[in-house]
Amino acid sequence: MIWYILVVGILLPQSLAHPGFFTSIGQMTDLIHTEKDLVTSLKDYIKAEEDKLEQIKKWAEKLDRLTSTATKDPEGFVGHPVNAFKLMKRLNTEWSELENLVLKDMSDGFISNLTIQRQYFPNDEDQVGAAKALLRLQDTYNLDTDTISKGDLPDPEHQRANGNLKYFEYIMAKEKDANKSSDDQSDQKTTLKKKGAAVDYLPERQKYEMLCRGEGIKMTPRRQKKLFCRYHDGNRNPKFILAPAKQEDEWDKPRIIRFHDIISDAEIEIVKDLAKPRLSRATVHDPETGKLTTAQYRVSKSAWLSGYENPVVSRINMRIQDLTGLDVSTAEELQVANYGVGGQYEPHFDFARKDEPDAFKELGTGNRIATWLFYMSDVLAGGATVFPEVGASVWPKKGTAVFWYNLFASGEGDYSTRHAACPVLVGNKWVSNKWLHERGQEFRRPCTLSELE
Repeated sequence: MIWYILVVGILLPQSLAHPGFFTSIGQMTDLIHTEKDLVTSLKDYIKAEEDKLEQIKKWAEKLDRLTSTATKDPEGFVGHPVNAFKLMKRLNTEWSELENLVLKDMSDGFISNLTIQRQYFPNDEDQVGAAKALLRLQDTYNLDTDTISKGDLPDPEHQRANGNLKYFEYIMAKEKDANKSSDDQSDQKTTLKKKGAAVDYLPERQKYEMLCRGEGIKMTPRRQKKLFCRYHDGNRNPKFILAPAKQEDEWDKPRIIRFHDIISDAEIEIVKDLAKPRLSRATVHDPETGKLTTAQYRVSKSAWLSGYENPVVSRINMRIQDLTGLDVSTAEELQVANYGVGGQYEPHFDFARKDEPDAFKELGTGNRIATWLFYMSDVLAGGATVFPEVGASVWPKKGTAVFWYNLFASGEGDYSTRHAACPVLVGNKWVSNKWLHERGQEFRRPCTLSELE
């Protein structure tokens, strides 16, 4: 898919219609069908040209035989009245017919189809975006130029195993560093923890890319033992008493819960079908204006779905409410996102900080108290959701969802929830998310995470 975007963009760089193909793999699949149609049209044109040349070839062979015979004895040849008549006829009419055949343009059908389809071609922005995506993938996943140019991308299972090795190396190195740390450094780290800041000194970009590769995960064996799987009935919700939801602890602080088999394949396809016609370049909140705008650090397309427009969307919304205990009537609409070539969303907060009090003012429902994220596709390689502040990586798995709180019980933002969507290395990543807000939760009893129970 990456190479397709680059090639088409190079062949036809002047196309100006429908920019932003590179930001959505789902929409780029339409280009495959467009190109297939053009190839069929091109083959029809080639066949027409071949038929035309075959006719011309027959003419040439026929005339070659006649002229070879005639030139041996020109006077004797034209001395025969029939030969003389046929010579006049050929030069007067048949050569004109041959001329018309040679001049006949067989490309009209192909050119007409190409002109129609050209409006759906990628443009300069797509070519540049795809090129940047390749560079981003190289940087994030440590791919050398020769490897990526040959298409020899790493096997996802091997990548994960390599990440485990890096993880144990990281733990050993961290323990050695801890033994060498001074009391002053310990005090400083304690202060940083209270402020919600990172406790190591790696630049966020480096931590983000390491986590995307499955490296630098900060879960010690002792902490891992405290993570469990369980059945969850939503505080005795009638819908889940006989068929409880399957929960798995992904992380402890912040607590991240994964729900397994929580959305069916049929529901996923309906949500995707509803979203596809509406997909547009994903936006972010501008902290200065409070308005939505596009950003280069978010490479995807998204659409918003309301519960009233389809019973499946309404059912999904109610499922979130039943399992979290949070009122979804004040939540934002279900956002469906599809990531493009090297699609990503760099580290960000879902909640509004104190320096951007107007971020959700127009909604009138307070801050984003929690995030629910459905994974609607498996991703062959890359595409993890990572939390650089705490060193957590959550990998996409179709049919599952992850949930976490963005705010503490006090209403203060949890800065450890700063997260990112890693670039998609291989595959097509579909997600949908629900942002739940403060309003409407005042007298409800959350039933998923212990912090707010």
